[in-house]
Amino acid sequence: MIFSMFSLSDVAQAVLSVSPQSWLTEGESVTLSCEVTGSSTGWTFSWYRAALYRQELLSDSRREAGGSYTLSPAALNHTGVYVCRAERGEPAYQTQYSTAQTLWITGSSPPASLIISPSRTQHFSAGSLSLSCEGQSDSTGWRVRRYTHSGEVSDCSSVTGSTCSISSLHTSLTGVYWCQSESGGGSDPLNITVHNGDVILDIPVHPVTEGDSLTLRCLFRSTKPSNLTADFYKDGSLLQTQTTGEMIICTVSKSDEGLYHCKHPERGESPQSWLSVRASGSGSTGVKVEVIVGVSVGLSLILLLIIILGLICCYKKSKGLKTHFLCPV
Repeated sequence: MIFSMFSLSDVAQAVLSVSPQSWLTEGESVTLSCEVTGSSTGWTFSWYRAALYRQELLSDSRREAGGSYTLSPAALNHTGVYVCRAERGEPAYQTQYSTAQTLWITGSSPPASLIISPSRTQHFSAGSLSLSCEGQSDSTGWRVRRYTHSGEVSDCSSVTGSTCSISSLHTSLTGVYWCQSESGGGSDPLNITVHNGDVILDIPVHPVTEGDSLTLRCLFRSTKPSNLTADFYKDGSLLQTQTTGEMIICTVSKSDEGLYHCKHPERGESPQSWLSVRASGSGSTGVKVEVIVGVSVGLSLILLLIIILGLICCYKKSKGLKTHFLCPV
């Protein structure tokens, strides 16, 4: 392990967390939060990035009192493995280094996409999974890579061309997956969670577009229970209780981003997974523009019709003719 040389025995432990998620697109923001297990006061914090069996102190992060370090905007060169450490007192008492966390920053238009089937983030252990790379021009020279909780980067097993097939999933395969070319190009990384319990949440593996509708479902390992009632949570707080076992978000917005999980009263609860929301693209904007133009033309025609009817009305009134139209004042 990269940071094992810095471990000390019988000292406090620093814990590093990443918000909102460990994989994001350049230009977005990510915050690294550090805390000390069982203690909350008097600490100052430092953040480090791994570089060839040593750690590099981030230039502007030394002795931050708030316990958090934000990369905004995140850039491609921020991709890497990070740890934190805390200290306090005179002479300084230092904690152990935290467990390493990996940040993945990708470009806004990656040269390939990772296609997952079934297309969801969570999967049952002993189930099957297919992952394939699709390049913008072709799919040759691509391979599926993964970074699991063991901290190791490896090729996906059972690879045929640019497709990886896993016939029997197990929890150790939980991690981040992406496509990588021989020239170093890559896809957006996707999170896969393998669960050995009886309940998982059917939540999209790819970001959802603002304005779209979304249905989240509780899925069960074997047969469906007679009672489908499930609680749906976001960021640890109960959102809804649904007797159908599914929750519908009619119009997705950026505020819907967060960690979701569901819970069944008899079968248990699913793991938590992050729902990512992206801004609507040019296609949606084009539709909105067409609608606005259409409404404007329609209003113009209505106004023209009112003017014509008014003129007719006034003309008839001047001739002493009866009419059912109301003349403008």
